[in-house]
Amino acid sequence: MVPRRFFLKRIKDDSGVSGIGRVAAGVQFPSGKVVLEWLTETPSEAVYESLEDCVKIHGHNNHTVVEWIDNIELKLIM
Repeated sequence: MVPRRFFLKRIKDDSGVSGIGRVAAGVQFPSGKVVLEWLTETPSEAVYESLEDCVKIHGHNNHTVVEWIDNIELKLIM
């Protein structure tokens, strides 16, 4: 496995905080770990053990899509 880039694309913003559209950019490394950077006025980064952990935290009730940049045909609905 090689590192894969993706966006978190928010379909609906239940919280009213992050907005809709591409809200974060990320990379999934061969180890499975994920680094996520928020695309906001005050960007921040976070590291997760897996994409699944990231989805549990930021999925917003299945209103967020992982939009793969390097393999567009692989999409994970959260």
